[in-house]
Amino acid sequence: MLEAEVVSGSFRDPSGFLFHADGVLYRQVNLGYRDEYDALMSSGLYDVLCKKGALVPHHEVSIQPATSDAYRVIKPELIPFISYPYEWSFSQLQDAALLTLDVQLEALRHGLTLKDASAFNVQFVGSRPVFIDTLSFERYVEGSPWVAYQQFCQHFLAPLALIAERDVNLRTLGVPFINGTPLSLASAILPRRSWFKFSHLIHIHLHARSQRKYANAAGLGRTRPARSVSRTALLGILDSLRSSVRSLRWNPGGTEWADYYEDTNYSTRALSEKEKIVDELVQIVRPSLAWDLGANTGLFSRRAVAHGAYTVACDVDPSAVEKNYLACRKDKNERMLPLIVDLTNPSPALGWAHTERDSLLDRGPADLVLALALIHHLAISNNVPLDKLATFFAACGKSLVIEFVPKVDSQVQKLLASRKDIFPDYTQEGFERAFAKHFRIERAISVPESSRTIYLMRAA
Repeated sequence: MLEAEVVSGSFRDPSGFLFHADGVLYRQVNLGYRDEYDALMSSGLYDVLCKKGALVPHHEVSIQPATSDAYRVIKPELIPFISYPYEWSFSQLQDAALLTLDVQLEALRHGLTLKDASAFNVQFVGSRPVFIDTLSFERYVEGSPWVAYQQFCQHFLAPLALIAERDVNLRTLGVPFINGTPLSLASAILPRRSWFKFSHLIHIHLHARSQRKYANAAGLGRTRPARSVSRTALLGILDSLRSSVRSLRWNPGGTEWADYYEDTNYSTRALSEKEKIVDELVQIVRPSLAWDLGANTGLFSRRAVAHGAYTVACDVDPSAVEKNYLACRKDKNERMLPLIVDLTNPSPALGWAHTERDSLLDRGPADLVLALALIHHLAISNNVPLDKLATFFAACGKSLVIEFVPKVDSQVQKLLASRKDIFPDYTQEGFERAFAKHFRIERAISVPESSRTIYLMRAA
C-alpha cells in the first residue's frame, strides 16, 4: 500500500478520506461509496457545479490507494489557505450558507441530495466560497426528508441569527460547539421578538422544541416516527431557509480605514511613503503566501496581492473584516482572504485529540508576514513582552515586514495615558535586540514625517 498520512480531520466519513503522499493531497473514495460517486460523476452535477465554481474540481489518478477498500483515488484542486467558520465575518458565513443551499438545490435537479451540511464543507478562495466535500452527495429517494436540515440550522442559520439579532461576538460559539450551535441554546438567547418571525419560529424555536421532545422520547425507548416529505415540500423548506438566510442583516460599525489613519497622526505624505516602503519590501521577498496580521480593512494586504501573493488578511475587529470581505466580494478578488483573528487568543487546535481543526500556527508558515501598526497594541495594550512577540512572529512566517511604533508616537501615548508605564524594554534598541534572536534584520527604513520605522527581517 501507498505510504500515506491521513489528514487528521478526515476520519469520520466512512465514504472516504483525505491523505497526503509524497507531499501531494489526495482523496480516497471507499468501495462503500462507489454507487454514490458514480451517480455524482454520471449525473452531470459534478460538471455543472465545477463550471459555476461552486465545487472544488478534481481528477482521478492511477496511484496505489492508501487502504485496500478503495474504489477510486482522486486529486482535488488545492485551496490556498484553509479557514474555519469561527474566523469568518457575517457575510462570509451568510455566503457559505447560500452556497450550501445552492448546491443542494442543484443536486436535487440531478437526482441527488446532500447528506450533510456542515459549514466545514465550505472554504473560500479569496472572496469566492466553494464546496469542498466531494463525498457529501447521495442519491435522492422520493419522499425522503433532507437529512442535513438540522445540521444546516445549527451550522448556519442559528449562528447568523444570533449575530444579527443579538451580538457579533456570539460568532465565537463556533469554537466550543464544533458541531454547530445547539438550537436549544440559540432559542434561549434570541430575543422574544424572534418568536414572531416565521423563519426563526419554524427553523430554530420549534425545531429546538422538537429536538427536546424526541430526545426525551428516546430516553423512554421511543423513536421519532418516520415521515415522508414530498419533493415539493422539500423545495419549500429549502426556499424558506434561503429566504431566512437572505433576510438576516448585520451592519458593521467602527471607523473607515481613512479615519483610522487620520487618528494615527499619519500625514498624507507619511501614508504614501509607507505604502512605497511596503511595496519595496514585498517586492524583495516575492511571497506566494502572505499573512497580514492586524490588517484592518486590508489597505496593505492589497499591496501584497498586487505583487502576486495570496494574502490572508487577519484582524480582531469583526467590522473591519466584514468591510474588507464586502470590498473583496465587490471586486471579485480571489487573491485575498479576510479573517477574524485575535492574535492574543488565536484560533486553537480543536476536535478529537486536538487534531480535527488546525490552530493558526499549524496552518503556517507564510512566506511573508506583515505586522504594521500592530506591535504597540500587543506589547503595551496586552502586556506581551517583545521576546515573546519575536518568537510568535518567527513561528508565523519565513520573512517579516514589521513596523516599530516608539513611545513618543501619539498612539502609544494614548495607550499609556491611563496606565503606568511598566515597559522599560519597549524601545527601538530593545525591539531590535529581541527580534535579532530569531531574525536577520535586513532593512530598517524610517517613515518620513513620523517617528516609526519599518523593518524587513528574515528567519535566522
